[in-house]
Amino acid sequence: MGNSQSDDILLLQEFRNLATKEKAFTTIIKKYQEKLYWHIRRMVVQHEDANDVLQNVFIKVWNGLENFREDAQLYTWLYRVATNESLTFLEQQKRKSVLSIDNEENPVAQKLRAEKDFDGAKAEWKLQMAIQELPEKQRLVFNLRYYDEMPYEEMSRVLDTSEGALKASYHHAVKKIEDFILNH
Repeated sequence: MGNSQSDDILLLQEFRNLATKEKAFTTIIKKYQEKLYWHIRRMVVQHEDANDVLQNVFIKVWNGLENFREDAQLYTWLYRVATNESLTFLEQQKRKSVLSIDNEENPVAQKLRAEKDFDGAKAEWKLQMAIQELPEKQRLVFNLRYYDEMPYEEMSRVLDTSEGALKASYHHAVKKIEDFILNH
């Protein structure tokens, strides 16, 4: 993500100026939308859900950017907002699925099975099913590290957790994924 921090500081200054606020916000969306979409999608699985969560993220960003402190990196903050919105969404899904009592499987895994191209025998689908079996925190850490290639130091700022705890979570996640793939 390179030298984009100085670009982001400029964007924030433009955002705080009423005349350039919308243009700056549009630039921020264009710059980070795809990364945030895939970060969210890996958590919630379905495209429609990811789009809904992403809309909520951008509403929160629009409302919260005014108070953003420039000592943090913008994309770190955006990832934190996206992570929190994804976890809130998953929590709501869990509550809904508790209402249908005979439903044992995790709602996200169910949605994954319902995807039109789903084939449980294919490696990439097995990996996705294995990831969905992880506890939320481990799934989050695995996705950030494996797909986003986020350094532990950065992840520590996004998730407000120590690097050691994150490394342990990632290690446990990898072990569980390996076990799942070997046994399914």
